[in-house]
Amino acid sequence: MPQHVDTFLLELFAIFVWAKVFGELFEQLYVPAVLGEILAGVILGPHATGLVAPSDTVGSIAEIGAIFLLFTVGLETRPQDLLRVGRQSLRVAAAGVAVPFLLGFTYLHLKGEPVHESVFVAAAMVATSVGITARVLSDIHALNTREARIILGAAVFDDILGMIVLAVVAGLATGGSIRWIHMLVLVVEALAFAIFMIFIGPRLVGRMRTPLQRMSTHDAPLILALAICLGLSVAATRIGMAAIIGAFFAGLMFADYSPEWNLQPRVHAINEFLAPFFFFVMGTRLDIHLFTGPVWATAVIVSLLAIVSKVLGCGLPMLGEGLSAAAKVGVGMMPRGEVALIVALIGLQMNAISPQAYAVVIFMGGVTTLLAPPLLRYLFRNLEPETRPPDRLEAEMRKSRLG
Repeated sequence: MPQHVDTFLLELFAIFVWAKVFGELFEQLYVPAVLGEILAGVILGPHATGLVAPSDTVGSIAEIGAIFLLFTVGLETRPQDLLRVGRQSLRVAAAGVAVPFLLGFTYLHLKGEPVHESVFVAAAMVATSVGITARVLSDIHALNTREARIILGAAVFDDILGMIVLAVVAGLATGGSIRWIHMLVLVVEALAFAIFMIFIGPRLVGRMRTPLQRMSTHDAPLILALAICLGLSVAATRIGMAAIIGAFFAGLMFADYSPEWNLQPRVHAINEFLAPFFFFVMGTRLDIHLFTGPVWATAVIVSLLAIVSKVLGCGLPMLGEGLSAAAKVGVGMMPRGEVALIVALIGLQMNAISPQAYAVVIFMGGVTTLLAPPLLRYLFRNLEPETRPPDRLEAEMRKSRLG
């Protein structure tokens, strides 16, 4: 076997096994496995012990893991259910973009940081990494709750609004001007994409049912679903959205037909293999050596503002449905994860932010990502019995009878 192939396979083996080991340890402690998978990347990654240094190829596999994670979530989210909370999701997303940006920019500007650096860090505070929340909600079997649907819907709107903010910030950083026509075209494309996938996409899949049944190819519905997942991920990136949003819409298209074609368990099996790479690689990107002196104070304050702004901003529109619902949605929209890292990387490549500001964003993204899973599990601890898996429900009934 060629040496580079041998090394690559060993890298995959090490990342997958260690992510699963840490995930199992955290599950034994009643903490979401995703937290263990991320922490495995932090501890074993190149910025800590240096035992595992993911290559660019593994990074690409991690991105595919994020795509299949959101595709799985889409399969569990019927379009009709998402539309029922669409208006509320839009309100949550709008507040969740405005409040973090204003708080972040105001603090950094009053602190004396350059305007272009302040707006880039504030833009990183806007983004929501729905992949983290989706994994946790799936692990605790809460995807069918109203709060989960609002979070997923708000994440779609959040991505569109975040794209607008990033376009404005990038325009200011490059030349002090904003290309309004270009930005308007991007927004229209994104909205048209979302509307088409929600209203027309499922109908197109429905018309394919008969042709698929006539095909000789084994598992034709699954093959079509995977092809559309990858295709829409590419389409989403071409119009300026995240690839995971396209994958989510692909899942939405097939959600109504998933039980008939038995798609969910088979896609879930693929996801169980790929998702750990995504969360492990996210952990490896947290460089603990970048934090020295005053950077710590700024990083802590920005992280606190990032937490408070999302919880309050996204929670306020939900107060009419109770404090518990507001807290669940606010915390669910808290993780910045890879989205914040992407914004920070763009700023660094454009020389719009300093390495210290980049470290602050990395710290903020890591803190919000690590805090959200245990908080979500705690907030959703009182799920109704019918939302739990049958095996767990049966075990609880046996305990009650024995007790």
